[in-house]
Amino acid sequence: MEQENGRITVSTSIGEITGTETERCYRFFGIPFARAERFRYAEPTGNLGAFDAVRPGPSCPQNRAWHEHLEHPTRRFYKREFRENIPFTYGEDCLNLNIYAPKKAEKCPVIVYFYGGGFDSGMNCEGPFDGSALAQQGIVTVFPNYRVGPLGYLTHEKIRKEFGRDGNFGLDDMVVALRWVKAHILAFGGDPDNVTVMGQSAGAMSIQYLCLNPMNRELFRRAVMMSGAGLFPDFSLPKEAEKTRAYWQQFIETSGCSSFEEFKQLDLDSLFDTVEKMKEIRKDSVYNTMPVIDGYLIPAPIQQLIKNPLPLDYMIGYTNADLFAPLMARIGNAFGSRAGAYIYFFDIDAPGDANGAFHSSDLRYMFGTLEGSWRPYRECDYAASDLMIRYLAAFARTGDPNGDGRPYWKKAEKGLRTPVLRITENGAETGRADYGKLIRNLSKGEPKA
Repeated sequence: MEQENGRITVSTSIGEITGTETERCYRFFGIPFARAERFRYAEPTGNLGAFDAVRPGPSCPQNRAWHEHLEHPTRRFYKREFRENIPFTYGEDCLNLNIYAPKKAEKCPVIVYFYGGGFDSGMNCEGPFDGSALAQQGIVTVFPNYRVGPLGYLTHEKIRKEFGRDGNFGLDDMVVALRWVKAHILAFGGDPDNVTVMGQSAGAMSIQYLCLNPMNRELFRRAVMMSGAGLFPDFSLPKEAEKTRAYWQQFIETSGCSSFEEFKQLDLDSLFDTVEKMKEIRKDSVYNTMPVIDGYLIPAPIQQLIKNPLPLDYMIGYTNADLFAPLMARIGNAFGSRAGAYIYFFDIDAPGDANGAFHSSDLRYMFGTLEGSWRPYRECDYAASDLMIRYLAAFARTGDPNGDGRPYWKKAEKGLRTPVLRITENGAETGRADYGKLIRNLSKGEPKA
């Protein structure tokens, strides 16, 4: 690495990549890891030459950027929570990643984080996603972009004919990003043989699918799933790709296109206008615009695959006002017990409103980004955040979150009562999820502004 005037340059096999030095770490933003063309699987990038990695790259085009005025109130809630006053750019060639590395890092543990967003939104530079605090714990953190919505999950027989599979472009992007990390993270001070995948909500569900496929065994050795682990009800599990094609054919026809070739050239304004029209026509859009059983990344029904997860180190978490909170806890505990996971129950109501520990409220704590929020976080919140960061860093290093005097976190074991680390304003202790609170919080519905 070469340092000069607040810049840091790393020599890699794909070029000289220049980032920035901050007080806490080195940052490299917007590094292309693959090329994305519409309805084609990602192709890894070649030589980048001298690349200036000082600003985030474009995010995948998504409906909320085109029809923000039509967003559900919860989406406006999350805009204020995570995206307010942050400039974003969008482009279909969006497969880039951000890296936060400790100074003078050498073979440090690596965390690769995949954002949530219901498979139809999300980006790698939202407010919580900053690896500076973890860098101070000796962890390299990587935040890749992946494709979402129609650009991420359309299925079509012509795609199957060309590639032998269809759908799952977004899920495939994640695998390609992990392969890039395996090949190149050593140059940034990371250990390619000690990678932890981490995600929340749709990101966690995606990781769940990756953890059920033996072909991914060499890409990572640990997994952290926040509000998205376990076997969901049948209606929300991946369908066979063929069973979603009628939906996408109707989508193409509704867009006004007469062929798939014409649809591949459709402008983005018309594409996302069609998303809105399909929401009016179909009540099952969400279940047709997500990962599918493609015979490759998801080779069989999840109900079958989940019986034999990869032999990894697992950490699972959920919050007291999560989406479908009692269900999230039940399925997370069930999978965690079978897989020998460390399970946490985040039980700190977010200050500033009456939404409790809403879905994704634990993100700012886990990444140490409370200061970037409008919320009046207290001393106890910062203490809880510090504790969670240290648990996560230790888990990424060794697969065991314990040590350094932290409250002991017991691993779940199959056939025994499931121990859960309950994180509260007063610290953490082994106990159980408060199902009474989880059930009562269901009446609140999704978070409100």
